[in-house]
Amino acid sequence: MSLNSANLANGSEQHEMFRLRSDRKKTLRCQYDYRHTDGVLFSCVALSLDLAREKRDRWLSSDHARNDFD
Repeated sequence: MSLNSANLANGSEQHEMFRLRSDRKKTLRCQYDYRHTDGVLFSCVALSLDLAREKRDRWLSSDHARNDFD
């Protein structure tokens, strides 16, 4: 994978699709990074970009995202 989250600007996202090989199956996955406007990085792996964004949205609405810098 070639994502570089160190260069990701606040409020930006990046993603990359890759194939995961396990038990003779190749499954497509999405590596997703989002840097919050306050600088906190959220990163996950999901089955699709839409699912990764859903994970990000749940993270944003959680107390964890709001309380990192309180």
